Amino acid sequence: MEEINQNSQTSQDFNAEILEPKEEVEIQQFIKHCFKKNLPIEIVGNKTKQSIGKKLQCAKTLSMSQFSGIIDYKPEELYITVKAGTPLKTIQDKLKENNQHLAFEPTNFSQIFKTNSNEGTIGGTLSCNFSGARRFKVGSARDHILGFKGFNGKGEKIKSGGTVVKNVTGYDISKLVTGSFGTLLVLTELTLKVLPLESETQTIIVSGLALEHGLAVMGSAISSSNDPSGAIFYPSNFRKEFVFNDLTHKGSITAIRVEGTKISVTQRVENLINDLVLKDKNLTILDNIQSEIFWQDTRALKVFAKKEENILRAVVPPSETLNLLNRIKTFHPNYFLDWGGSLIWIGIDYLSSQKIEQLRQRILDANGYLTVIKSPISIKSSSETFTIDPIKFKISQNIKKSFDPKRIFNPGKMYTGI
Repeated sequence: MEEINQNSQTSQDFNAEILEPKEEVEIQQFIKHCFKKNLPIEIVGNKTKQSIGKKLQCAKTLSMSQFSGIIDYKPEELYITVKAGTPLKTIQDKLKENNQHLAFEPTNFSQIFKTNSNEGTIGGTLSCNFSGARRFKVGSARDHILGFKGFNGKGEKIKSGGTVVKNVTGYDISKLVTGSFGTLLVLTELTLKVLPLESETQTIIVSGLALEHGLAVMGSAISSSNDPSGAIFYPSNFRKEFVFNDLTHKGSITAIRVEGTKISVTQRVENLINDLVLKDKNLTILDNIQSEIFWQDTRALKVFAKKEENILRAVVPPSETLNLLNRIKTFHPNYFLDWGGSLIWIGIDYLSSQKIEQLRQRILDANGYLTVIKSPISIKSSSETFTIDPIKFKISQNIKKSFDPKRIFNPGKMYTGI
């Protein structure tokens, strides 16, 4: 644990309801103040994902949006170090100058939550750990953390990086912090792995396949030696959302993305078409520009943006996807599949606590888990957003206690009692 010089002068009034720190010392002193007085804190960035999870009733708000900036960027060493409140777009724009990117493609919730195309901060992105279509190829957001700094619930500084750092419970801290929705630490600094942008991207689109056939095509593509970096299935009811000059066929969309050098991509696309016996199907090959638009729209959940639907996210083994979708037909879901069928995004017009629990049980029966992304406030208060079994819940309680003994960070955001 590391202490920051307490003699540093701050201009913040810790009696105010909202703190917007620009310096690390302010964050530490504020946490110590709240710890001493048992004041719960809601931790926010640009509030793009604030609606996910329970609505909080906290005495104080710690807004990290002003704690922003790129600290160190070494393109040749493939890493960037940033303050936690740095906008994701700022980082993406900087990386693009050197033809690099955050390869895990963080989910962009700006369209469904109407946040003016604001994708939020890097701290919020890693705290939530929602990853895009490259998940099966490059791993999730948490796999791209090289190190971090932050403060626990006592205001003690915690650092992780270089070598694998574990806390007293024996867990890799970076794996715990990502996906904890700000319930364990206040992140202040992140060092992330960055990867080169591929020079060529092409997307094979097969139109009109039935769900079972689409799943088979995606599975075969992912398991092949042709190294695709995305595999998506959109049912036919979403076809009108994708308007490209080259996409003239009707029906469902099964999309396989291939990235690399132009020669390599062209050859691998040809291999996939031959290996998957697609020549006699309704085929379209999207070029670089069209592919970028298609996958950005997927990352932004564009197909749900125009309707005020409730949105849920289910992760299951691909072998269970077809059976699960058949079992939830009575809910009349709109859905599309990512990660080759392992990730199911679900839109439902009417949602109740009973429906959520019925869906959750069917997803659990399929060896998966459910996360409620968008729902009415009334539903949030009466049902759980996330899915956890009793054993893992007990472990999570103990981890929470070790990081945040007085439960002042986002209390109850993920689970009641944590």
